[in-house]
Amino acid sequence: MGIKLYYTTVTASRTVKSQQAEVMRILESKSIQYELIDISVGREVCDEMRSKAGNPAAVPPQLFNEDQYCGDYDMLSEAVEADTVDQLLKLA
Repeated sequence: MGIKLYYTTVTASRTVKSQQAEVMRILESKSIQYELIDISVGREVCDEMRSKAGNPAAVPPQLFNEDQYCGDYDMLSEAVEADTVDQLLKLA
């Protein structure tokens, strides 16, 4: 599967929870299949997400096409507004 969504099941942040839910809703509304990767299962998964994103402070949700970084919640929101989601996710 191409699109990977790094998220967490363990967070006290309402912002992270709502952003994750919104990203999933957007992907599902566009019939884009994706794989969920839960960073709360271990520190190494979080470190992997941050390394691939090129940002040591990255927080979920983060989107990738295989191992290629596509963006975060803000970047996806902007792509939805500009109708460029396929380009952001490297599907086009």
